[in-house]
Amino acid sequence: MTKGMRIRNLQELENVRKQYDEKQKKYQYRVAVCSGTGCISSKCEDVRDALLEAIDKNGLAEKVFVSCTGCIGLCSLGPLMAVYPEGVLYTELTPELIPEIVKSHLVNGEIKTENTYFDVKKKEHVPHINDIDFFKDQVRISLRNCGYIDCTSLEEYIARDGYQAFARALLEMKPAEVVREVKSSGLRGRGGAGFPTGVKWESTLNTPGKEKYIICNADEGIPGSYMDKALLEGDPHTIIEGMLIGAYAVGATSGYAYIRAEYPLAVERLDIAINQARKAGLLGVNILGSRFDFDIEIRTGAGAFICGEETAMLQSIEGLRGEPRQKPPLPTESGLFGKPTVINNVETLASIPPILLNGPAWYSAFGTEDTKGTKIFSLSGNMVNNGLIEVPMGVTLRKILEEISGGMKDNKTFKAAQTGGPSGGCITSEFLDTPLDFSSMQKIGTIMGSGDFVVMDEDTCMIDMVKYFMEFVQEESCGRCTSCRIGTKRMLEIIERITLGEGKEGDVELLEELGYTIQETSACGLGQTAPNSVLSTIRYFRDEYNEHIRNKHCRGGICTDLAQVSRAGKTEGQPCKVLQLTTRR
Repeated sequence: MTKGMRIRNLQELENVRKQYDEKQKKYQYRVAVCSGTGCISSKCEDVRDALLEAIDKNGLAEKVFVSCTGCIGLCSLGPLMAVYPEGVLYTELTPELIPEIVKSHLVNGEIKTENTYFDVKKKEHVPHINDIDFFKDQVRISLRNCGYIDCTSLEEYIARDGYQAFARALLEMKPAEVVREVKSSGLRGRGGAGFPTGVKWESTLNTPGKEKYIICNADEGIPGSYMDKALLEGDPHTIIEGMLIGAYAVGATSGYAYIRAEYPLAVERLDIAINQARKAGLLGVNILGSRFDFDIEIRTGAGAFICGEETAMLQSIEGLRGEPRQKPPLPTESGLFGKPTVINNVETLASIPPILLNGPAWYSAFGTEDTKGTKIFSLSGNMVNNGLIEVPMGVTLRKILEEISGGMKDNKTFKAAQTGGPSGGCITSEFLDTPLDFSSMQKIGTIMGSGDFVVMDEDTCMIDMVKYFMEFVQEESCGRCTSCRIGTKRMLEIIERITLGEGKEGDVELLEELGYTIQETSACGLGQTAPNSVLSTIRYFRDEYNEHIRNKHCRGGICTDLAQVSRAGKTEGQPCKVLQLTTRR
């Protein structure tokens, strides 16, 4: 693509794709160096610099194309590097390893197997991505480009069918037809609530008004969640395209991407992509030679978790205090600046272009009757492999835990998985075969949330885990509702007393009473779900609460201020002795 060139029609969009494909044909190898936040923290830039130096020394500049890509997914084994066309994945790289890998693989054509992915179960190296259990059962729709394309290249995005779906919608379909296709796909919001996306778009389209808005909700603040961050860092143009399609469908001419300030790399890469799209004429006025005008502005949040709630986000964008508004009216009727507004999560928007390209029937073939399509999950905790995966809705936690993630670390026993962060609940071993979809998870007392899984082993103290989550929600409460502001504080105080060995009979019942009261009397989703982690652990781990209160004993050895009554003759009030202390924070 010629610098400064504007894409004025579908043919010029196709020309960019053809030119890029022709340019790539001269290279024998394509090397993608993971440059997501996880790998950056592992000094992937040093690996990239060593790679470029080794390529230059071996005279491979005309033979090997190097790109800095987004998150490949296996975050616990970075820095990562993938070599195509074979799809060989090198893990845990250092600059010192690169010269030998280049010499072996890129010069002599021999995979340096000892530096590829090692399967701890099979006790062997598995070089090819498609043979690795972590990847082979994934269906990457939202993540289709992450870990493959250069995250700062508009041409690479276009070469992977980028902006084709938007062009089809804009030039071949009416807004109502676009809404109908999204509705038919069965796509539900991936931010946690699971509201049907097509219904939300239809409501905004049908609400009268010359001025409408579309907002990308990227205020991802749940501990253990990093799906939105990975998408924004690795494939920002797909978010822009999703917003363009949504804007055309509902009649919006302005859009906002609301990103938490703690994601500077995501902000930087989305800003680069927006500027590229503007210069190419894909944002602005008369896009693709039509009369459609649309542009996007980035707004960064100040770290308030409550601003992930859609009406609090509207307040923040307007320059007001981030507090939830009463509903109705819904944002689709009266949202930003009182105008009809559609708000979609990052992953939801990333799903839109492939739905328009491949059709709603293709998308709805994945998933379950209740929940169509795929879902990105962030895996963290006591598993062999932590990272990002995308799988069809309805997959079980057992499959994720035992097959995709490689099982429990150090052969420990699975105890629970916290889903939905502080607002969610626990999945225990008896529910490992529950399909992961919206309704099935609600039936067992938890939520899918945005898709975070924190897996805990036998050594985890559930009371200590709950204390962490209650500290989070109590601190993040906006303070508007008395029940949430004061109630979460009282719940935290009780839990802290229990972990200090000062718990007393009736504390568990008081926690339940407070929890249900907060749920029923809070105005927004934060307060309504704030007690969930406590109520869930009481439901499944009440015996641990009783041990802490009655026996002054923490079976995980985490609550070190507890005293224990030992059958070995230790007197009541002595500090609990443990062989090993661990922390979950």
